[in-house]
Parts: sequence; structure tokens; C-alpha cells
Amino acid sequence: MSLAVLKSRALAGMEAPEVSVEVHLANGLPSFTIVGLPDTEVKESRDRVRAALQNCGFEMPARRITANLAPADLPKESGRFDLPIALGILAASGQLPGDQLHHYEFAGELSLSGQLRPIRGALAMTFAMQRSRAGAPRAFILPQANADEAALVGDACIYPAHSLPEVCAHFAAHASQQTALQRHQPTLAAHAFPYPDFADVHGQQQARRALEVAAAGGHHVLMVGPPGAGKTMLASRFPGVLPPMNDEEALESAAVHSLGGHFKVEHWKCRPYRAPHQTASGVALVGGGCQLHLKTRI
Repeated sequence: MSLAVLKSRALAGMEAPEVSVEVHLANGLPSFTIVGLPDTEVKESRDRVRAALQNCGFEMPARRITANLAPADLPKESGRFDLPIALGILAASGQLPGDQLHHYEFAGELSLSGQLRPIRGALAMTFAMQRSRAGAPRAFILPQANADEAALVGDACIYPAHSLPEVCAHFAAHASQQTALQRHQPTLAAHAFPYPDFADVHGQQQARRALEVAAAGGHHVLMVGPPGAGKTMLASRFPGVLPPMNDEEALESAAVHSLGGHFKVEHWKCRPYRAPHQTASGVALVGGGCQLHLKTRI
């Protein structure tokens, strides 16, 4: 078989649309081309994939290799497509059985030695996979460092791996229970995050009462006053009086932090809070365009 098709995910703001990674081997002078609106990081995966395959003991086919990332009009960025491209080359060249690849989605950046490095947006990708699945659900193979983050999505089947050979052994025909990847079992729970306490605020009875009413009713609050009046102190304590986050709210909040690469397990189900300076620009608030932050509505 000279054609292999695998599934992965891109990042487009808050969304993680599905991407088909199509790898085709043709006769002709040896070359390696990646098409489908790839960014610079994706184009550089040619050298990472080639070195990883050779250092892991696989053969880099001396043929005309074309990797298509569909849909073609969707921008692709970062090194998350290294793993599906490498597996596509192995499947198209017959070095890896490809009859089970359609049951999985793949994401992971490869080092030159074949190790899998963590990626940004793993939670958002898993969340989108679970929401958009049709028919039989797919499993997700991704780096070990992203396992706890991706496992926050309920009922998601996560198979973490440390390296490319581990993933290949999972699909090998002779793979035993010892060489196959093991499904990750989430062990996360809500942490008692130490919110600042309203007891630290002396006076300001009307402002405190207004914040309590806003928290109970889900209202917005606009605080106006001179510098030093206590606006920031009150606002920083506002998340502590909000009701606990449910699973849907926690997933949405964590997915946004995952897109920016700022998600921490200990912040699971903790109300987010940001205190930008009054002179901060709109670009600074969202972290440069591609990195998003949640700010508590007050």
C-alpha cells in the first residue's frame, strides 16, 4: 500500500478541527513535500521525521513522499503533526500495519531520537474529538506528558506513549499485552485552591455586598474609583465567592488555558482570574493572538 490516511487535530482559536493526514509514496526522485497550508513549524517536521525514523531503526523510503494535511484551507501550525506523518510513512511503506489506524487520532512532536515531546492544546483537541465523534468513538494517542491533561475529558480513551517505537509496537501484528500501549486512567480531583479571602478587606461594605449579589445572580460588575480605593483587592477576591465550577465549565476553562500552554493540573476546577494593567493593549490581553487567557467577568 502506497497511501496511508490518519486523523489528527489542528487548533483554530477555541476550536480543534479534524485534520486528515494523507501520506502517499510515488516513484521518482527522492523528495519529501508537505502540503495543506503548513506553517514553518510543520514544514520543518520533514527533518525531524526523517531523523527520528532513522534513529529508531526504521527505513526512510527513497521515494517521492507527499504528505497532505486536509482540509487545505485550514492553517496548520506547531509540531503536533510529526507523529501522524511518521506513522503515515511507515504504514504507506509497509513497515507498519495500517488496518487499525482509523480507530485512533494522533498528535505529538518528535525529537530527533524518536521521543515524543508534549504539545499545546491537548485538552482542547480531546474535548473537540469527544464532541464531534460520529459512530464508533476513536482513541487518542499522544505524548505521556499530556496524558493527565487530556484525560480530564470524561469517557475519552487516552493512550500515552513516550516514543515512536512504543506507538509502532502498539500496532505491530505480534504486539503482546506487554508491548501494547496501556489506556491512561485519570486520577485527578478538584484541588482546594487558596483563593484570597474577603476577610482581608476592611470596610467597603457596599462594594462587598454588590459583589456578593453579583456572584449569587451571575451579574457583571463595573467598579469605578480613584487609585488605592481597593478595586483590585476586591476583584481578586471575587472568584472565591463564586459557586464551584461544574464539569462543563471546568473543561471549557481548562481548554482555553491548554490552548495557550498554561494549563496546570492543580488549577483544575479553579475559577480563573487575570489582573491586566489599565494600559494593557488588546493584543497583550490575549497573549499575542494565538495564546488565549480567561478573565473572570466582574
